[in-house]
Amino acid sequence: YEAVCTGRTGHAEVVKVHFEPDIVSYEQLLAVFFSIHDPTTLNRQGADTGTQYRSGIYTHNEAQAETARKMIKTLTDEEAYKQPIVTEIKPETNYHPAEDYHQEYWEGEGQRNPYCLAVIPPKLMKLRKSFANKVKA
Repeated sequence: YEAVCTGRTGHAEVVKVHFEPDIVSYEQLLAVFFSIHDPTTLNRQGADTGTQYRSGIYTHNEAQAETARKMIKTLTDEEAYKQPIVTEIKPETNYHPAEDYHQEYWEGEGQRNPYCLAVIPPKLMKLRKSFANKVKA
């Protein structure tokens, strides 16, 4: 984590999502992804800046990549954002899990971190409101 935060490793901070397609579709996950972050800012998310904060979708197969490209085209055609979407779509390579203290971070240390407390709850509220039928209580 510390090395990635420098911006010199070429890595991005990501969340690896494991899902059951019979319960939630890849398209639904993409809808959540695009609704809870800004895909139009290059190398930036909120106050966090650097290449490690780029918007990216790292796929496991060509079908996922094509679905992501179609979603971006649809959002662009619908003018869902005022600025162009800059989300990169690439195959997942060179993924490394974060250190143990960053696993389930929000459930532990994150709720004691002032920055996380300012940034995460509004995103969670938006998620729960926009996807109420998919979010567990």
